[in-house]
Amino acid sequence: QEQLVESGGGSVPAGGSLRLSCATSGILFDINDMGWFRQPPGKQRELVAAITSGGEANYLDSVTGRFTISRDNARQMVFLQMNDLKPEDTAVYRCNAVHGRDFNDYIPLFGSWGQGTQVTVSS
Repeated sequence: QEQLVESGGGSVPAGGSLRLSCATSGILFDINDMGWFRQPPGKQRELVAAITSGGEANYLDSVTGRFTISRDNARQMVFLQMNDLKPEDTAVYRCNAVHGRDFNDYIPLFGSWGQGTQVTVSS
């Protein structure tokens, strides 16, 4: 059974930084592309960043240049460094494996999600 556990969220002022972590177990981490999703209050979930099994990263336009996704295959973890945070980044952030042809086609692989980590950015 796959498990995804997110951590690292918090409340920061605009312009601040946070580093999110996702610990995984029960998945073939090395061969999976991984992604960070977020769901702002009252809005649909969106894919923010993804990294292929080979380490290629892609981002939602609104976070390009501010967020960096990375992975540690030895520890089966994926990270999201978020800099210059804006109030519109406020959301619950969750990770999942992803599959699809490219970033715009990616969908979550696993039906079960972690509890997520709350990011709140104040203006």
